[in-house]
Amino acid sequence: MSIVLVLIPLGILLVAAAAWAFLWAVNHDQFDDLESPAYRILFDDDEPPPSDPPAPGEDS
Repeated sequence: MSIVLVLIPLGILLVAAAAWAFLWAVNHDQFDDLESPAYRILFDDDEPPPSDPPAPGEDS
């Protein structure tokens, strides 16, 4: 029964930390644009991917 005296304040601290993290994210504009990152992956890149450097010991 004495564990309840530990778990209740621990639970309150956990909820307070989660609320603080959510409010920090809202105030720092983390939720402004939720649409464009999902569409950005559909567009082609203009630059080709870089070529891999030769492995050590290989002569070209």
